[in-house]
Amino acid sequence: MGIIVDENTKVIVQGITGREGSFHTRLMLQYGTKVVAGVTPGKGGTTVEGVPVYDTMDEAVKAHPDANTSIIFVPAKFAADAVFEAIDAGIKTIVVITEHIPIHDAMAFVNYAKEKGSIIIGPNCPGIINPGKTKVGIMPANVFTPGPVGVMSRSGTLTYEVSYFLSKAGLGQSTVIGVGGDPITGLTFPEVAEMFERDPQTKAIVMVGEIGGDAEERVAKMVKEGKIRKPIVAFIAGRTAPEGKRMGHAGAIIMLGTGAYKDKVAALEDAGVRVAITPYEIPKLVSEALKRA
Repeated sequence: MGIIVDENTKVIVQGITGREGSFHTRLMLQYGTKVVAGVTPGKGGTTVEGVPVYDTMDEAVKAHPDANTSIIFVPAKFAADAVFEAIDAGIKTIVVITEHIPIHDAMAFVNYAKEKGSIIIGPNCPGIINPGKTKVGIMPANVFTPGPVGVMSRSGTLTYEVSYFLSKAGLGQSTVIGVGGDPITGLTFPEVAEMFERDPQTKAIVMVGEIGGDAEERVAKMVKEGKIRKPIVAFIAGRTAPEGKRMGHAGAIIMLGTGAYKDKVAALEDAGVRVAITPYEIPKLVSEALKRA
């Protein structure tokens, strides 16, 4: 089953005529994703990879009323407007690939999406894949296989690496979702963990976190309170990062005494979550967790 997207998901690509938009539209179509339309202002009436292009989201949704998801490849300074347009057009799942979106823009569209009942994945994320069914993102499809492990991650490349190790060990994935590496994101780890908890296909959860913020600690609290009963294996990137120095992602920074590696690991272990020191250990810990479950 998996969460959020499946083989019935109908996708509109915002920014489809750009280099990234057109390239990943082709890869998503090759994977079997139902891309029904694209949007680029001023390019309405053209096609990309056989997909019709419209000037606005309103026009695209009127022509394809079954569309329920959009993916955004729009440049950062225009991305917020694209998200607002998707929400106002009634799209319920919006995957924001764009990075370097100003934090106040992200705060505004994340709050607006919550008011309107839409889900934002990202920004600055690789997207979401339900292996064997659909891919709404930029991840390399060949590393994923269908199976019982739900993966949620703040890092794109670690998402691919961990999924590859899981697949190689015979541990397929129910859904893999990159929530994004910015300080403000739409979906958070606690929200995704709750979705995996309710998903019948998911038997175990892998959380690929990193320093900064407190999302991992909040998941630990949920486990301790019994809100998440499925086994979780965690990995926290940034073990040797010094305080006050940003490491890669905008959200990966220890500041004001929060977000440190040791605090995250301590909270998770106190809740009974097994924490891998390296990504290579994750499949072994997941196998052991599934045997005990």
